Amino acid sequence: MLDPQTLFNIDPAAVGAAGDLRGAPLLAGFTGFADAGHVVSQIRDELFENLEHELVATFDADQLIDYRSRRPTITFLEDHLEEYEAPRIELHRMSDGLGEPFLFLTGFEPDLQWERFAAAVLELVRTLDVGLVAWIHSVPMPVPHTRPIGVTVHGNRPDLIEGISSWRPTAQIPASVGHLLELRLAAAGIDVVGHVVHVPHYLAEAEFPPAAVAGLEYLGATASVVLPTDRLREAGREIERQIAEQVEASAEVKGVVTTLERRYDEYTESTVRRSLLVKDNDEIADAEELGAAAEAFLASAAGTAEAEAETADDGGDASAPATEDTDSSGQADRAHHGPHRGDREH
Repeated sequence: MLDPQTLFNIDPAAVGAAGDLRGAPLLAGFTGFADAGHVVSQIRDELFENLEHELVATFDADQLIDYRSRRPTITFLEDHLEEYEAPRIELHRMSDGLGEPFLFLTGFEPDLQWERFAAAVLELVRTLDVGLVAWIHSVPMPVPHTRPIGVTVHGNRPDLIEGISSWRPTAQIPASVGHLLELRLAAAGIDVVGHVVHVPHYLAEAEFPPAAVAGLEYLGATASVVLPTDRLREAGREIERQIAEQVEASAEVKGVVTTLERRYDEYTESTVRRSLLVKDNDEIADAEELGAAAEAFLASAAGTAEAEAETADDGGDASAPATEDTDSSGQADRAHHGPHRGDREH
């Protein structure tokens, strides 16, 4: 393998001026592999448009990209050419909504020299003393758009993985450079967590902002950074309105969505224990609703205690099982409604 250090150029001034980068997390997302719903593309655009950023390192794309299979674009303007868009793979320093620094590695997924690229990223991670690597991509899934966006999470940090995945298969899948990067980082003892966002298969070719919002929330929760989602949330509401109109206009499409909803609900019903903190529409209950639920619970508990006392006084069996569902206060499944961080968004 050729020297990985010759595959990238790092800006010493940018690194030297950013002493607070030591221990900062690194987020990563590459376009070109799947990217159902254009999740990675939307996340990349959202971060660059809303957060302060500074170039830290660039990779030699000429050595990593197969131009004949992934042709760059160029503009033909009447009688001349301009605006050649060369492929780029870059590492940027960014500041989140609270001014905390993190790194963002993004660009085209390399076609060539994957092992060398992974070794180069590992070199950068060690040089910059990265505390955690969190990466993301998306795949089409037979799930309805009317249900919460699911995710499959993997890596070597059980505390950031357990209880989050909505789908945990055992299968051979086409690998991406992110997968190889995760393997090599984990083998080197670097904390790494990967996220696969589940996008409804019938929306995989179009931009689906709700999936990008979910991706930003999962990345933010994993890396403890505050990422922007407001614009994508607004765009998502408009997209969902348009989709609802199209579904209502076609009995065939509506039948497909209804079938997906039924299968989704049957699956989640056997695997999910919802929290009392989360409403049926997957929003966090407000203070008034929580208060009402608490009062109802206390009233129910008091009533049960009184009934048991009366039964005991009458000589009955006070140890008889209650008829109420005692499992209704199970822990929320974060995989289906995602980390709720509304108080930290901007």
